[in-house]
Amino acid sequence: MGKLFRALLFGLIGAGIVHIAVVLLVPFYSDRNAWSRISAYGDDWQFHSVTRDRAPGTVPLAFDPLFQAAACRFDIEDLPAHITGIGTTPYWSISVYNRQGENIYSINDRTAIADQLDLVIATPLQMIELNKTKPAAAENSVLIEADMDEGFVVIRSFVPDESWKEQIDSFLKSASCTPLL
Repeated sequence: MGKLFRALLFGLIGAGIVHIAVVLLVPFYSDRNAWSRISAYGDDWQFHSVTRDRAPGTVPLAFDPLFQAAACRFDIEDLPAHITGIGTTPYWSISVYNRQGENIYSINDRTAIADQLDLVIATPLQMIELNKTKPAAAENSVLIEADMDEGFVVIRSFVPDESWKEQIDSFLKSASCTPLL
């Protein structure tokens, strides 16, 4: 009976130590999310290259090594965001995230209109206005209603081999993240 009591006591003490360590480490890791990494690098409304390494001029985020990626922060409190890209790649996808890093919407070239990257992200009130009078710039855009003020998008493009690298670099550099006027 004494051995069982001692084992339970050590188990509870160990669990308590682990719990305290996790609670104390939360503030250290909580500001190391994707939003803070992207915002530390540059301004809103600009795509920044996303890589696996920490090379100067890149945003270090983990992703599949067969993909190249770019990320852009936006603030749609006043105007919707208009995301576009020109070019042909074997495959691209784009994901819309809120400030907390929760995925709000995803689309890829197979489900986009005419395989083109062209989408508008708007708040519910902005979406009502867009549906009433759609601007010419958003005529062929995929409309995404997002109940948020700030967020970011990540474009990923598949690189099957080195022969595609230049074309995919060109596609990611052509990507535009601007307010819809």
